[in-house]
Amino acid sequence: MSESPSDPKSAEQLQGSALAFARFCEAEFERRRNAGESFAEADYREAMEMVVSRLSLLEMEGEG
Repeated sequence: MSESPSDPKSAEQLQGSALAFARFCEAEFERRRNAGESFAEADYREAMEMVVSRLSLLEMEGEG
């Protein structure tokens, strides 16, 4: 996952489901970019970051 200023966590900090989902999303973004179709990457990335953040919180709660 490429780190951007709005990323709540870098890929190195992600674990479990959050890491798997982030990797899936990055592969999907790359596929869509290469497909030549337009898509709202910023919107998809914002949604991805919300899900990754929530998954990370849930995993941290499960560890406690």
